[in-house]
Formats: sequence, C-alpha cells, structure tokens
Amino acid sequence: MIDGKVAIVTGGSRGIGHAIARALLQNGARVAITATSEDALRKAAGELGATRGEASVLPIRADVRRQADVETSIEAAAQHFGGIDVLVNNAGVGVFRPVAEMSIDDWHRMIETNLTGVFYSCRAVLPHLRARGGGWIINISSLSGKHPFADGAAYCASKAAVNAFTEALMQEVRHDGIRVACVMPGSVRTRFSSSSAGGDDWKLAPEDVAHVVTDLLSHPSRSLPGSVEIRPSRPPRKG
Repeated sequence: MIDGKVAIVTGGSRGIGHAIARALLQNGARVAITATSEDALRKAAGELGATRGEASVLPIRADVRRQADVETSIEAAAQHFGGIDVLVNNAGVGVFRPVAEMSIDDWHRMIETNLTGVFYSCRAVLPHLRARGGGWIINISSLSGKHPFADGAAYCASKAAVNAFTEALMQEVRHDGIRVACVMPGSVRTRFSSSSAGGDDWKLAPEDVAHVVTDLLSHPSRSLPGSVEIRPSRPPRKG
C-alpha cells in the first residue's frame, strides 16, 4: 500500500516529521520533506538518503505560514516525482505561556503554523490527489486538542481546530477516494518539548507516531480510521 507512493511531509527535517519520512522510505515510498532551515534540510536529506538512496528524497525549503511557499513546494514535489499520493501535515510550533503573557506575535505564529499551514497544504494538494484517483492526508495533531491545559491555550486551540478541520475535510473528499485522518500523540520525546533530556524515557518516541502513520496508509481502501490517539503506556503517576 505504501511501496511506490509519493509522500510530502511538512516539518520533515527533525523530530516526528523526520521519523515519519524515514518510515515511509523504509516502506518503499519516495518522500519530499519541507522545513524552514536550509541547513536542517541538507542534514536531514543526507540522513534519509541513506535509508533508500538520495534519489528517493527531495528536500524543499518552505514555510507553511506562507501560501506561496506551500503551493510551490507541492508543485515541486509533484513535478519531481510525477505526482503526489500522500500529504502528512506535521509542521508545528508551541509556545506555552498564560494568556495574559502570550505575545500577539507568538499567538499568530502558532495559529498560522499549526492551523493555517494545514489549510494551505490541504488546499494545494487536493488537485494532485484527485489526479491520482485518491490518496491520503494525515494531519499530526495532539491530545491537547481534546484535553486543554493551563499555559497552553493558544497551542490547544490550534490543535482543537485541526481536529475539527480534519473531520470536515474528510467528509468533503471521501467520495473522491481521498482519505483524511488525524493522529493525536500525547507527550513525545523531541526537542519540541521543553523538558530536559533526562527523565523522558516514559514518553513516546517519534518512531511510535511514525508507526501509526504507516499503519494508516496500509489500511485497505474500504476502511478509514478517521482519528488515532496515541499516548505513553506508563506515564508518571500523578500525586
């Protein structure tokens, strides 16, 4: 189901996105990754190229907050690989402060990255998926979209919106053969987290989220798991 497919992963230079790109390559896909840093892209492309060959990886500098960047990156991937079958919206940012202390710039950065970037990417990729007769869109959300917490109002709001957006889009395009799903991880051991490097062994690994993505893509065409929650199996006890 994955072998021979073309996927684009936003925020694919590190963390969860990098793990997803690697898992897709290991399963026979060709993958375009986007990120805002040229240096990070070069490093990631070199590491991913070792998985299945440099020709199977296309690094593209793009900021998902910019509509032109998103449209250019998706067109570049389609031109390079001859089409697109899978979009994984993974790019995200989190700033965790009380609402009274949240800057206007940080609010806009989170909403524009975590939500508007998903809209831009989905809107731009749909013609390509329809041209293929179907495909997948997988949005990486968060359990915080269902379980808000103090100091995370902006982040939680962005992820709750992604969950609702995903559900609505799924209903719009399912009869085009396009399956849309949302993956909602709990705490993941990445640089995205503000926790120290030590004491995080209980958290999910990026590869755990990547496993969920490849599982979704391997489902038979008659089935559509619309959302998946994945959480650490043994988090620290509270109290």
